[in-house]
Amino acid sequence: MKVYIMVNNKVLYNTKYLQLKSTKSKTGSDWVYAHRPNARDVVIIVPVIENKKVLFIKEERPPLVSEGISNCSIAVPAGLVGDERKNESIEDAINAELLEEAGLKADKIDIKTRKAASSPGCVSEVVTIAIAYINKYEIISKPVDDGGVIIDRVLVDIKNIYPWLREQEENGAVIAAQTLAGLFYLKGENI
Repeated sequence: MKVYIMVNNKVLYNTKYLQLKSTKSKTGSDWVYAHRPNARDVVIIVPVIENKKVLFIKEERPPLVSEGISNCSIAVPAGLVGDERKNESIEDAINAELLEEAGLKADKIDIKTRKAASSPGCVSEVVTIAIAYINKYEIISKPVDDGGVIIDRVLVDIKNIYPWLREQEENGAVIAAQTLAGLFYLKGENI
């Protein structure tokens, strides 16, 4: 395993869930970025139900709303690793977030990548992307609304994902980049 060394980073602003940091670029200029101090990783879970449908989550994310970009984003279940459950493994986080946000339990989990970055010039965060296969659609625990962020859950036939996403976008929704990355891995070798 390769070890990376942090160089000259300075905390400019600090909260429990997010820090604004500065480091030096190769040219010596300041490079400001966001960092999550309370999590080791982020998990993105694409729930595949009965090999026919994918469960999407509609969210109302304050940054998008406050900037007038959109009142709705399309995502899949996701969450921080180790923010609430210390010493949590990636697999434990996948199972916990799927249960919390969707009320579902996976029959099989297939981790596709452990190092995806949505905006590496702006955020130090990397994500693990997994496909969760659920043989029978059965809510086993009431899903949370994540502090009012989750406004709906939608099952979409795998064959109709692209037109459904286009329709959502045409109606003003924003599609989360991690969701698109998850769908890329769902498509797999057929791309």
